[in-house]
Amino acid sequence: MALVLREDDVRALLSMPDAMRVLEGMFRRQGAGEVRNQPRVRVALPEGRGVMHTLPAYVPGQAGDPAADGPGFVGLKTYTAVGGKVRFVVLLSSAEDGRLLAIIEADLLGQMRTGAASGVATRHMALPDASVAALIGAGGQARTQALALAAARPLKTLLVYARDPERCAAFCREVADQIGVEIRPVASAEEAVRAAEIVVTATTAREPVMRGEWLRPGAHVNAMGSNWGHRREVDTETVLRSDLIAVDDLQQAQNEAGDLLIPEHEGRFSLIEAASDGRLVELGRIVAGGVAGRPSAEAITLFKSLGIGAEDVATAAFVYQRARERGVGNEITLLS
Repeated sequence: MALVLREDDVRALLSMPDAMRVLEGMFRRQGAGEVRNQPRVRVALPEGRGVMHTLPAYVPGQAGDPAADGPGFVGLKTYTAVGGKVRFVVLLSSAEDGRLLAIIEADLLGQMRTGAASGVATRHMALPDASVAALIGAGGQARTQALALAAARPLKTLLVYARDPERCAAFCREVADQIGVEIRPVASAEEAVRAAEIVVTATTAREPVMRGEWLRPGAHVNAMGSNWGHRREVDTETVLRSDLIAVDDLQQAQNEAGDLLIPEHEGRFSLIEAASDGRLVELGRIVAGGVAGRPSAEAITLFKSLGIGAEDVATAAFVYQRARERGVGNEITLLS
């Protein structure tokens, strides 16, 4: 029987440390060439009514532990963006016998896995003693980014900038109670970035909200807001100043990493050349130990997060296993 899990179930079952642990295991398997990830497929509806997105993947391992030996899981996240409403669901199946295991509402799951991916990148690429971070954006994805930063590094201060000062202040009050770190709203993105050792962009911007000239030596950047080839959050200078750039999937980056593709279209950056010379790598290679995540203390590093199906499948498998252990969710007979 398949298990149906709602948003409230996911909220009760999944913590940020758990999500980061699971994704670290998944990325380690990715670095060993054992994960199968299919880049996002988009179907545009007629007359611009909306888009359906699908991200399929296979992740080896045991339920909740991709690092362990086991047949693993195959599944997909799909979501529709129609009429200003976005609806997310994950279908999780056993890679051993193909049984449908779970149908999971996946808005929060997606936010958590995206934050966790940034947390894993920060753990492996940021300065070990980084204590000041900047967060640009105070929307739906920003909270889990803050949770992940606090889990990845011994933060003392988080500086937050958002276009709406009232929303920014409210976000700071809410998240401060959750992570136990001083959080201060600031007047500009530049003010936040110039002071920070870790920077996260978590916006829906089409044009850059951060400039490379603001980055201090040794800074690490998580750019996670854009997964369209014609949009970006960081400017070309950020990419050119980055000594090491990681993505969660190279093939998917060639399709939709606007932060990298726009500089390429300008003739100032080449994904193929950067991948060939080792400057552009999958995060899995860093986590698996094949590539050092920090070339030097002064190096600027960039994680261009896209959000991949393997992250959803690995996280969903953990949520499914935890739900079975705790008796959470509703069972249905479907595709037995």
